[in-house]
Amino acid sequence: MPIMDMQLMDTQIMDKLNGDIEKLAMELRGFIKDHVVGFKKKGVVIGVSGGVDSAVTLTLSVQELGKDNVYGLLLPEKESAPSSKTLGAEICENLGVSYEEVPISPILESLDIYEKKDQIIKRTCPEYDPEIHKTSLVLPDFLNQGLLNVPYIKLIKDGESVGKYRLKANDYLELIGLQNVKQRSRMIVQYMYAEKMNYAVCGTTNKTEMVLGQFVKYGDGGVDIEPLADCYKTRVYALAKYLNVNEEIIRRPPSADTWSHYTSDEDFYWRMPIHVMDQLLYGQEHQLPLEVIEKNTGLSGETILKAQRHIDRIKDTTEYVRVAAPICSLDS
Repeated sequence: MPIMDMQLMDTQIMDKLNGDIEKLAMELRGFIKDHVVGFKKKGVVIGVSGGVDSAVTLTLSVQELGKDNVYGLLLPEKESAPSSKTLGAEICENLGVSYEEVPISPILESLDIYEKKDQIIKRTCPEYDPEIHKTSLVLPDFLNQGLLNVPYIKLIKDGESVGKYRLKANDYLELIGLQNVKQRSRMIVQYMYAEKMNYAVCGTTNKTEMVLGQFVKYGDGGVDIEPLADCYKTRVYALAKYLNVNEEIIRRPPSADTWSHYTSDEDFYWRMPIHVMDQLLYGQEHQLPLEVIEKNTGLSGETILKAQRHIDRIKDTTEYVRVAAPICSLDS
């Protein structure tokens, strides 16, 4: 085997994803400062969710711009996990960042979002009672159930799953439309504050989400800059450790946090562990041979090829979302 082929076969994808973190942090800080200055803004507004992406973005912004030029917004609604607000406030306080809590439930209630959502769920799950049940939206685990792509509503009572019901296509689309109003409402608030302060709105979407279209058009994707857009989620975790982000935030399962039962991105968006998804995406991006991806992920060649087809379909169906993407670090 030629030397180059041997080197390629020895590629360790996780080492690539976790490498050069200090250099990456410097580049991201520079990206933030260059665009804030270029936009002639005084600082940045960041929606702080208690998740690792916003924690890393907030920390980098404070390091580069100073705490007095960063403003945090906690934007809970009645279905948000209580820990989102707690962890968000904690990291703002630890970094000395001024922040404000602006609940968006009144906006959603004025649009009848909760009631409309309950009506759809009741059609699907006759025994659903919003007073006693929490809900989440899930998709089958890809690694165990393959290409099956049927969404289900899961009912949870007292922390235990008590039912799972298949959604009709029209109901699924309507639910997604209603849920996406949450992200769009949050962005309205962020721009209200940003324009008042002459700040830029700094997003928190990472590369995994960007590639898969895992953000809401004119919602969490409707920002001025996206510093993490060239960082796979795995690299965001590496950045978080390098930046000494609270371990509780790092351990917290990633989630859009829009369902009453905290639903991880692995349960709905990725349908597989994030370290597997990122290795598949990295392998595609760098056109690595199938054998290399097999060696790194431990998956069979057949499963990898199915997963790549699955990912390609996601990319195709979400292309319209990326068309409206903001200025990203990968474009700098």
